[in-house]
Amino acid sequence: SPPLLRLFPGRLSAFPLFLLALLLGFASLLWLQLSCSGEGPALGGQERGVPRQPCPPPAPPQPPEEEPSWGPHRLALLVPFRERFEELLAFVPYMHRFLSKKRIRHRIFILNQVDHFRFNRASLINVGFLESGNDTDYIAMHDVDLLPLNEHLDYSFPEAGPFHVASPELHPLYHYKTYVGGILLLTKQHYELCNGMSNRFWGWGREDDEFYRRIKGAGLQLRRPSGITTGYETFQHLHDPAWRKRDQKRIAAQKQEQFKVDREGGLNNVRYRIESRTDLSVAGAPCTVLNILLDCDTNETPWCTFG
Repeated sequence: SPPLLRLFPGRLSAFPLFLLALLLGFASLLWLQLSCSGEGPALGGQERGVPRQPCPPPAPPQPPEEEPSWGPHRLALLVPFRERFEELLAFVPYMHRFLSKKRIRHRIFILNQVDHFRFNRASLINVGFLESGNDTDYIAMHDVDLLPLNEHLDYSFPEAGPFHVASPELHPLYHYKTYVGGILLLTKQHYELCNGMSNRFWGWGREDDEFYRRIKGAGLQLRRPSGITTGYETFQHLHDPAWRKRDQKRIAAQKQEQFKVDREGGLNNVRYRIESRTDLSVAGAPCTVLNILLDCDTNETPWCTFG
């Protein structure tokens, strides 16, 4: 007999099993409500350092197209992603509510890498840019584990140049002056002027440092927030390195190549295929999931695999 039935003496008829299933279902719903509201026992992940998330309120509706107070621009929120579902479930409804409260038209794109190569954040952002459609005119390169807590942070159209929301003075971890990771806004015109990001960075790190050089090389002026007084408490960082390890391994010539500027590659040579495109809702917040198969020339970047 199945292991679960061994816990109960005798032979169970269909009716008691039906009542047992109802009881278990009710208990599961009650546990879920208590755990996400902070009143119940800690989730297993919290013991490893993941903060408990509040139950998201119903997401606000998208504005009608003719509503002038929302402005003429629409943001494509590009979120590179792979197997970080806990963060995603918190991120999508939170960011939809945050941006809607600021009256920013937006679309959230989850750029899910489903191939067997190492994670490539820069290539995923290039793909997201190309697939984001003509109804968006600026992008946010946005980490899934970084939530803005200060409502004064500016996510509006960065007409004057790239706007680094998660500046070194505010980011909880990275404080060097050339840092442009975490959250960076650009108009689509400016991103094209940079030829996007380099596709040579497989694994974790350094693609943002190379993109900083592209911004300067394109003659663009990088801007950052001013008047924000919350310091390193400006964002909530959901990542816990103790149980979610970074892929920091350097293979073959990657250690030397990671500091070079890629003067040829970017938007013009990203190689990919969209396996599927799905519009869905997370706690009432709309988003689009792109399942992306990246391609790698192992002669050019043999470090895209662990082989």
